[in-house]
Amino acid sequence: MKTILLSYFSAARSLARPGVLWHLLWPTLVATVLWTGLLIGSWGTLAGLGNDLMTAIPLVGPWLASSDGVLMVALLMFKIGLVMLALPIIYVTAAFLVAAIALPLMTERVAATDYADLQRRGGGSQIGSIWNALTSVLQFLVLLLLSLPLWLVPGVGLVISLILTAWLNQRAFRYDALMAHADRFELKDLPSRQSSALFGVGMVGAVLAHVPLVNLFAPALSGLAFVHYLLSALRVARRTEDIIEVK
Repeated sequence: MKTILLSYFSAARSLARPGVLWHLLWPTLVATVLWTGLLIGSWGTLAGLGNDLMTAIPLVGPWLASSDGVLMVALLMFKIGLVMLALPIIYVTAAFLVAAIALPLMTERVAATDYADLQRRGGGSQIGSIWNALTSVLQFLVLLLLSLPLWLVPGVGLVISLILTAWLNQRAFRYDALMAHADRFELKDLPSRQSSALFGVGMVGAVLAHVPLVNLFAPALSGLAFVHYLLSALRVARRTEDIIEVK
């Protein structure tokens, strides 16, 4: 746990690097403006759709339609659900932008000073980064949709959200953290052997993503923490010759 927290302290320290702070903020700002605009623009349509869906439910629908008060409460809960659903969608959009664009740029700046001794073996690529980010987001959305019925159980939704966000963090950011410095073998082997710790790094980021205001820069800060954790682990692994590329 100490190493995980240290990676976040190192990430916070890296914010003082030129150009890093901007990349911390813009992905979440873009994602927030995009999805808030879409939600506001389609609010009436979505509310009408919710009304039609609820009144069409067998047995329950006619009862809701006959009671304006109950239907109003049900519609209110539906609207609250829309807002709550928008939050993970905003986060996953910001995480995609971080993984595909912002994190590689931040890694270049951080690695040039903090990990200048680490040989760059170029096992990954920008295309690989975008593909990894895209597949991570798609898998996250599938898991989110499959888990939606469980969100009706009080408290379970928060637990599921934390677990899925932690999974997304480690799945989306580990490739970008290593792609410039690890070779192809290290790119696969190191995250595999560090899987439990990486989930812990992702979980800290998931918790930050649920803290108001802090969540504005949680995706990028989490990505930076993965950079520090994995590049430090790569440095140690090479020094102890734990990783040997098989040719």
